[in-house]
Amino acid sequence: MTEHFWDRDDWLEVWEKVKSADILVIGTPLWLGEESSVCRVLIERLYGMSALLNDKGQSIYYGKVGGSVITGNEDGVKHAAMTICYALSHLAIPSRRRPIAAGSERRVRGCHMATKRTMEAALVMSDNAFTQRNTTIMTWNLMHLARMLKTVGGYDNYGNDRNALHDGSHSGIENPDYRG
Repeated sequence: MTEHFWDRDDWLEVWEKVKSADILVIGTPLWLGEESSVCRVLIERLYGMSALLNDKGQSIYYGKVGGSVITGNEDGVKHAAMTICYALSHLAIPSRRRPIAAGSERRVRGCHMATKRTMEAALVMSDNAFTQRNTTIMTWNLMHLARMLKTVGGYDNYGNDRNALHDGSHSGIENPDYRG
């Protein structure tokens, strides 16, 4: 953003951390039933990098897993989780919205972010059994899935190589989305 006359832009430092991570958890407080504007900017910045490819010619996000931590109560948690997890899936980062399934939506009840507390502090401060249990489930599920992807070397390249699909074919299979 410095080229647009902002004093500074910390995105490149954040981006380096995202690139090197296997697990991406997006945290946000609720604001009028929605994710915060800072969370939305993060999602937009992540999307802005989505044209980048990894060494296999796949999306730069292939091999990462993601989840969400949302502070607040029932005033928009599911909606914000749905929005965040949809954005992650659109970037090819597998995530889940339901708390029990593969688990990535986590509510932090009983802790409202009215002050400058961090998400980490919110989780540590929470003595709510629901929050503690579901945060633990999400953490383990994200670690297991990330380890499985790392162990097999990420996604198979067949059908996932953007460079091979660029000319409209992949090993003789026509790409129906190729527009010339």
